[in-house]
Order: sequence, then C-alpha cells, then structure tokens
Amino acid sequence: MPVVQGVGLSPECDHHLPLSAHDRLRQLLDENSFEEWDANLRPIDSLGFVDSQPYAQRIAQQQRKTGLPDAAVCGAGFIRGRRVAVGVTDFAFMAGSMGAVVGEKLSRAAERATELRCPLIFVSGSGGGARMQEGILSLMQMAKVSAALARYHAAGGLYICILTHPTMGGVAASWAFQGDVTLAEPKAMIGFAGARTIKNTIQLELPDGFQTSEFLLKHGFVDRVVHRKDIRTEVSRVIDYCEIQ
Repeated sequence: MPVVQGVGLSPECDHHLPLSAHDRLRQLLDENSFEEWDANLRPIDSLGFVDSQPYAQRIAQQQRKTGLPDAAVCGAGFIRGRRVAVGVTDFAFMAGSMGAVVGEKLSRAAERATELRCPLIFVSGSGGGARMQEGILSLMQMAKVSAALARYHAAGGLYICILTHPTMGGVAASWAFQGDVTLAEPKAMIGFAGARTIKNTIQLELPDGFQTSEFLLKHGFVDRVVHRKDIRTEVSRVIDYCEIQ
C-alpha cells in the first residue's frame, strides 16, 4: 500500500474531494505498514428498522457499493517509522454515520492504543452523525468512544483528530472534538446541526463561513487548518514534538 500524496484534489481549483478510508490510510501511513483490526465485525438490524427500505437491505447495498463491512476502518501502522493506532470513517458508507460497529471499532482502537502506548489518530469523514436506524444503540456509541478516549488520555496517550468534509452530528459532539490536537482540512463543513436548522431554530442570520474549518480555527475550535498534501508531515511533526516534551 504505497503512500499517496495529494489524492482527491481538483486539478483546477485544489478543492478537497471525498476520499475513501483506504485512500486516507495510504496517504497517511508508511508504505505497506497498515494492519487492520476487527475487520470481521458486521452490523446487524437489531430493531428491524424500515424506512424507504429495510435496514438490513440498506446495509447490504452499502457493503456492495463500498467494499467495506461498515463505515469505519481501524488498525495499526507507522508514520515515518513511528507506530500509531488509527481509525478512519468513510463518508461513502451511509455518510460515515456511527452505528454500533463503528463505535465498537473506534473504542477498541483507543483501548489498543492505550495498551500499546502509542499515538492514536482518528480521521472523521462522518457527515451522518449517529445512525438513526440503530436508535439508542447508535447514540450510546458517543459515550462509549468518549469513555475509551478518556481512559486513553488518563494513561498519557496522544490523541490527534483530523476533521474532513463533512464532520457533523453526534460525531462532532463526541470524539471528533476531543483530540489533544485537532487538525482540519481546508473549507470542511464541521458542526452539530446544519446551518439551515440552526437558522430556523434561533431565527438569526449566521456569520459568513459559519461551520467551515477556517471559521472554527478563528474561534479556537481547531488547532490548525492543514492542506491534505501536508497532513502526513503535520501529524509526524506533532508526534515528534510531543515525544520530545
């Protein structure tokens, strides 16, 4: 799996296009260093949920489309020779929404990073927040992942979170904003509720650029906005700095 730099960028305007989870991993990690964890975990339809189609049918459809069992890919790898634990959510799978399997994978990744005493990196491509088709089983993943991150933090771990377009809903309200260092790609939409929902609720005009990564940087919610081609270098620099300290 060779390192790929500059993937998913528009050649005309440098717009950051969507990336698959595996392309993100190729961009971030040393060549052929990724070892996937919990690849056998599969979602189930505990509630027998039906909207425009049965949830079980929707899951099977998404699995065929993306080649993924669910929206998260987690494992271990190396960044410039330093071992890290990593988790990536993929927007292509039900908008990267967080169900029981996604929460379980991310929680286990945090727990293994605690055991291995290595940096932990989560990359959010989750525009769907908690997955409504799993009800409370989805909502509880916010607390479960947060608790695993709290234990990791108490053990002295370094958690780096990378926010990409879009990062919304329950993901933004939990693990996406709990990093020791929070990086964001340019012009990513990041927030809890959508701008239209907020405007209709509070009946006020919202500032220009509301919920963009640049707006959040200006207001102290992210630490740095980093171009995609520079993410690997920036993460490596953060790890080096924290190891020296």
